[in-house]
Amino acid sequence: MDKQAIIDELENIIRDYLTLRSLDLVEFMHRYEAGDLALRILVDKPQGGITLGECAELNQEIGRILDQRQILPGSYILEVSSPGLDRPLKTKSDFARCLNKKVHLFFIEPLDGKLELEGIISQVSQGSVYIDKAGIQTELPLAKIRKAKQIIE
Repeated sequence: MDKQAIIDELENIIRDYLTLRSLDLVEFMHRYEAGDLALRILVDKPQGGITLGECAELNQEIGRILDQRQILPGSYILEVSSPGLDRPLKTKSDFARCLNKKVHLFFIEPLDGKLELEGIISQVSQGSVYIDKAGIQTELPLAKIRKAKQIIE
C-alpha cells in the first residue's frame, strides 16, 4: 500500500471511531519526521470544549486501534489535542456553530478585490456563509474560503 493510501485509511479509521464517540475530527495532519510518521489529530465536541484528560484517553484508544489494525509499517508518533479557541472553521457545521459571532475569513482568490474579510456570521446555508459587516450582508461560497477563524474578543 502506498503512503497516501495508508494516510487515507488512517483518516477514515480515526474519523469513524470519533463519530461513534460523538466527537468531531477537526483536523488530521501528518508528516514524516526522521522516517517516522507523525500524526496530529485535532478533536472537539460538537458543542465545543474537549478536556486534556479526554484528549489523553483518546490518544491511548486511537493508538490501540492503530496497533491492532497493523496498518503502519513502522513506528509512529501520535498526538491528540484540542483545536483551542481559535479552531479553524471548515465545514458548514463549523460555521453554524459560530452563528452571530465575529470571524475572519481568507479567500482562495480575490472576492470584490479583497483576499480577506472580517464580520459576523448571520446565516449559513448548504454551500454558503453570510457575513454581516457594518449592516451589509455578503454571501460567500464555502468553496471560495481558504481559511476562517472565529475572533475571540
